[in-house]
Parts: sequence; C-alpha cells; structure tokens
Amino acid sequence: MTYDEALDFIHSAEKYGSVLGLSSMARLMSKLGNIQDKLKIIHIAGTNGKGSVGAFLGSILKCSGFKTGRYVSPSVIDYFEKFQIDGNFIEKDVFSNLCGQVMKAVFEIVREGKEHPTVFEVETAIAFLYFYEENCDLVLLETGLGGRLDATNVLRANICSVITSISIDHTLFLGNSIDEIAFEKCGIIKNNCPLVYIEQECSVNDVIQKVCCERKSKSVSVLKKDINYIGFDYDDYSQLFDYKDYKNLKIKLLGKFQVENASLAIGVAELLIELGYNISKKNIYYGLVDTVWQGRFQILRKNPLFIVDGAHNFDAVRRFRETVELFFAGKKIVFIVGIFSDKEYKKMVSLTADLAGQIYTIDLKSSRGLDKETLMSEFSKYNKNTKIVNSIEEAIDKSILAAGNDGVIIAFGSLSYLGEVIEIIKKEKNYGYTEN
Repeated sequence: MTYDEALDFIHSAEKYGSVLGLSSMARLMSKLGNIQDKLKIIHIAGTNGKGSVGAFLGSILKCSGFKTGRYVSPSVIDYFEKFQIDGNFIEKDVFSNLCGQVMKAVFEIVREGKEHPTVFEVETAIAFLYFYEENCDLVLLETGLGGRLDATNVLRANICSVITSISIDHTLFLGNSIDEIAFEKCGIIKNNCPLVYIEQECSVNDVIQKVCCERKSKSVSVLKKDINYIGFDYDDYSQLFDYKDYKNLKIKLLGKFQVENASLAIGVAELLIELGYNISKKNIYYGLVDTVWQGRFQILRKNPLFIVDGAHNFDAVRRFRETVELFFAGKKIVFIVGIFSDKEYKKMVSLTADLAGQIYTIDLKSSRGLDKETLMSEFSKYNKNTKIVNSIEEAIDKSILAAGNDGVIIAFGSLSYLGEVIEIIKKEKNYGYTEN
C-alpha cells in the first residue's frame, strides 16, 4: 500500500463517525490476532492531563532505557504524532504497511456483513500493530473518549491503569454528572490490575475506590498534600516543586497543574519499580526535566512572549486562569481564541475575559467550531476590547503589535487550530520562533 492509498483509506473511514462500544473493535483485533493482549500496556484515562502524564512518563521510561510506545489522542502538530516510540513519530512507509494490514482485516469484516470500523478504531489497531511489530517494552495508551466503551479498552489486562483529572466534558456521550463521567473513565480498571490516580473531589474518589474494590485492583492515590509547589524560574521558564521525598524537581511544561501531572507520572513510576522495572530516582529527575509536550502552555517566541495552550473545556480553563494569574500578573495580555460550540463556552469566556487587554476571536476549520462572531459577542459582554480576525496569520500579526515587547500573547481553546499556529510561527522567520 502506498502512502497516498493509506491516507485515502483513513479519510474514507471518517464517514463512519464516532461510535462508543467494543464489539466492532473486538472483531477487528480478532482478525489481527489479538496482538493487543501481547503488549505490556499502561492505560491512561481522564478528562484533562492524559497527554501530559503520558509525556512525563514516556520521558522517564526513555531515560530508564525502555523502548516505549505512545498512542496519543488527539494529535496537535502532525497526524503521525498519534503513533510514537521514544518520542519519534512513525515513518510514512511503516504507517502505510500497517495501514494495509488493517485495511485487509476491515475488508474481510465488511464482506462478512458487519459494520465498517470507525476511523479511531482503525487508528487504534494500527497503533497496536506498530508497537507489537517494533517489540516495545511498554506502551502508554491514551483513551480517546471516556474509557469503558472506548476502542482502546479492548484489552483484557494491562500492567496498570492511570486516571488523571476528571471533570465535566463530553456529556452527550459520558453522562451529565461528575460521578457518571468518573464511572465511564473507571471502565479501564481491569480485574487484579493496579490503578494509579490523582486525588480528586470526594465523590470521584468514592467512584474510583468502589470500582477498584469490585475488581480487586490495588489503588494508589497521588495526594495533593504531598506536592509542594516551589515556584517559577523566569531564567529558563521552568517550574520547581517537591513530591514526597523527591526534592527540587524541575519541569519545563508550564502551568501549575502540570506539577500534579508530573507527580502522577512519578506515582506510576514508583508502582512500576514495585513491579520490578528498573527505574532510578535519577531517571525520574532527568525524565521530568527533559519532557516536551507541544500545545500545552508552550512558549513559541519571546519579546513578546507567545504561548499556545489547549485549554478546551471549563476545568482546563479554570486551571489556565490560575496559571496566567500566577505567572503573568501585571503584564499586558493578549488572547487569540477559538472554541468548539459543544463546549461550555459561555462559562469559559466569563472566566477568562477580564484577564486580557485585547482579545481576537477566530473561526475553526471544523463543523463543531463556534463562529468567531458569536465568540466575539460573548467576550464583549465582559471585555469591550474584543475583535474578530479573518485568519490565524492576521491574529498573530495583530497580537504581536498589541502586546509590545513586554506583553504576553496566549492562543488557547481547541487543540484543532493550535498546530497551525505553531507551524506558522515556526516557518515564518520574522516571527522569531524560540525552542524552549
């Protein structure tokens, strides 16, 4: 199969939409020999922080000498970001070969009169094949949506499960209450397989503990009282913190919430040590400071400081506000914003509008995107310095002028457009891209 044929097959699968449930995925993996059950998988679910925890943990494991696969959802910078080994994206020819194997299995299923797998199911199958054929020591597998009925949950067992921060999101699919959503996320917890999770509100903790008890799964909670935030180092734009007896840890991912994600990754590493994996404290320290995760409070340039962040739901925006107030108090702030219409955008706007001196709203290249006029109107209720722009390039140019040398520009909202922002700033020399 050629690369173009592989992409055509992937695009053709998009018309089958997004369907929760495991029967179709189980059929597909059966055709492929159920190779997912031959992998050593760390399964990660949660509303916010899956990618960051995966990035921290992947870096720790790489520093420890383990060949580590990562399945990422969604991708931000590049389509092939979904399929990684030790931080390197899958090669086009490898992807094409694997896609051909999956396509053959899909065509057999369709000939048998069964429904065509969705694009996410196809991509997940490609990921399993990739990590199996490349003989990965460990695989970090992120859920796409929820957990219980997510295609990644076709696993019979795993090394451990990980649950990051849970909040209200995707209510159409996962339920209207935090407890219902927590139950769906807890679907990744397997019988007699341990769980590591970040401490959450009481009702969510109760749901997690109940499911662990029912499935006889050991649970390890990363407690917030064990995390001591030290501060922000403006010399190299890093954060310092302690976690239990780990002192003066450093991470380059910005946002105070990333300290919790890093601590959760340490919690998983400690469990792996208990299970016999050779991971040293030195590996943990170096792994954390070496972690890179694009699109999450990422600095693209300085003077003015230009940041992109995928704060795309209310809980993420709440943490976003905390970070902006902590790091950039007294600075002139300019926002570029694009949001999906199915998010709690009115609440997101009301929580952030007063932080900025100037706001530019953009259209997203998606049917789910909230149009820029509606978004401007909503921001204008709280901040009259809100304008629409016709392109990302226009937003960047106007933001740099508005911020001046000492200001801060933050593009946030849907991850779907941040990759384009990053690529534009990287390619155009006059934008002064800075590798942080």
